[in-house]
Amino acid sequence: MLQIYFLYICTGAAAGFFAGLLGIGGGLVVVPLLTLIFSIQGDMSPELAMHVALGTSLSSILFTAISSSRAHARRKSVLWNYVRGMAPAIALGTLGGSFLAAGMSGTGLKIFFVCFLLVVATQMLLDFYPRARHSAPGMGGLSLAGFLIGGVSSLVGLGGGSLSVPFLRWCGVEIHKAVGTSSALSWPIAIAGSIGYVWTGWNQPGLPAWSLGYISVTATLGIACTSIFFAPLGAKLAHALPVSTLRKVFALFLYVTAARMLWGII
Repeated sequence: MLQIYFLYICTGAAAGFFAGLLGIGGGLVVVPLLTLIFSIQGDMSPELAMHVALGTSLSSILFTAISSSRAHARRKSVLWNYVRGMAPAIALGTLGGSFLAAGMSGTGLKIFFVCFLLVVATQMLLDFYPRARHSAPGMGGLSLAGFLIGGVSSLVGLGGGSLSVPFLRWCGVEIHKAVGTSSALSWPIAIAGSIGYVWTGWNQPGLPAWSLGYISVTATLGIACTSIFFAPLGAKLAHALPVSTLRKVFALFLYVTAARMLWGII
């Protein structure tokens, strides 16, 4: 059992580091690794493993988001007007997404996650962003974007960075502030997603010990205890390293991850 806790700790370190460095949301790392770890544990059915991985990923982001957003805020990289404008709709979309996920099969969620990985990896590899506007959209546009970002993020267990960063770039926000603002927007996603996955998984038979609904408490704590330390490190290095190059390398990792998960489905 100790080796399982060690894997949780390593997962948290990787998730926190990449969340701070690339603003992508640690769920891109956490969800695939958790599905692998859960298969090693063997204490839940494969059908439930994806739900628990998604819920646990969102609950772990509660800790990563605090650490990462504080680090970016100290560098004046968080645009709070965007956070205030999008947070309520993001929370509502995330909550709705968690209820939709509860009604989907584990295989269906895996297929959706693999498709999302491929889209994100391609966007990162090509470094594609929509043409920037000259001004930010109004409250209606921010709310609609927030609702969609929250809903998709809940279905893939992410903090939303893979969606909110391109959206903020489209709004004309420069990359470092887009990453910083995205890290702050992860907080309402994590809160609403955690509530939703606890609620929809409550009293679900076949869950492992120390679970709150679809959230593994032991995995969450293991991931959090290192992610909160590695997120500031990633945020610090984001201002010093060639992030565009690192994003392309990470994109290749996502292709490999998607291929492995797809192979498991087949």
